[in-house]
Amino acid sequence: MTAIRFGIRGTGSWAPDKRLTNADLSAMVDTSDEWIVQRTGIKERRILPPELTTSDMCVQAAQRALDDAGLAATDIDLIVLGTVTPDQQVPATSCKVAQRLGCESTPAFDLAAGCSGFVYASSVAAQFLRAGTYRNVLVIGAEALSRITNYNDRTSCILFGDAAGAVVYSTDFEYGELLSSSMQADGNGYDVMYQRAGGAQRPLSAERLAAAEHKLVIHGREVYRFAVSRMVELVKGEQANNPGLTLGAVVPHQVNLRILESAREKLGLASDRLYTNIDRYGNTSAASVPVALDEARRGGFFHDLDGQLVVMCAFGAGLTWGSVALKW
Repeated sequence: MTAIRFGIRGTGSWAPDKRLTNADLSAMVDTSDEWIVQRTGIKERRILPPELTTSDMCVQAAQRALDDAGLAATDIDLIVLGTVTPDQQVPATSCKVAQRLGCESTPAFDLAAGCSGFVYASSVAAQFLRAGTYRNVLVIGAEALSRITNYNDRTSCILFGDAAGAVVYSTDFEYGELLSSSMQADGNGYDVMYQRAGGAQRPLSAERLAAAEHKLVIHGREVYRFAVSRMVELVKGEQANNPGLTLGAVVPHQVNLRILESAREKLGLASDRLYTNIDRYGNTSAASVPVALDEARRGGFFHDLDGQLVVMCAFGAGLTWGSVALKW
């Protein structure tokens, strides 16, 4: 039997207009532009207005991906949404997105893997496409992290922003052919990034809201060590999976510029072959890889990479990590 080939047919992304700059944060907590840029590489991040939600961003990014793919919503066979900031716990936000796009009886579900959400969702999509179950799968990564960021914590509030990115993977593809992918997790790092309350273990109450227990808690040093080692491991793993291809570029989760640069140096990758936009968006968790991919593609970043390997990789709460290898 001939193996089914599939890849990217269209991409799209969307971010709110409002920008939260380092100067704005300096007026809120004890920090400065120099301190933030030196430690993270971030200059500004986008913030969702109160009247909009994660699903609103998803619809915008998804419609742009559909338009780019030249497909109608009714052509989509499955929707997988990677997010840790759904509109609500029940039902899945992806179902609302499907309805607003105009899908008809299209299966849809949310996937929570922290910052790895989009690459996890892409790996799931790949299984359905490779098996021949579906022909067109819409994968979305979206986060309204400003809704769960603690703006009294100077070490974490400088990091996060809001955005959404989307990719249509198809057996009738236009861009990168998806060759391989990986997903891994280690629950021993469960408490490296987490929310204290908001789930079944500690349901929200007035007291817990007042104590900001629904806000993110991040242990930065542990994240740094974990992210650098996993990024190097993920890229080398996809190189090993595809030995006949030259590594052309890496599109990583935009976690922290120092982390990305450290990993790039360990990989021996030229600076212009690592796509970064963290300076303009901050860390947008599951949205960061598809937003970066869409920007990179539309901006011509891949124009000279025909036949080369492009690796998307991410690492996040759980701890989780994963990758996707494309032949451009």
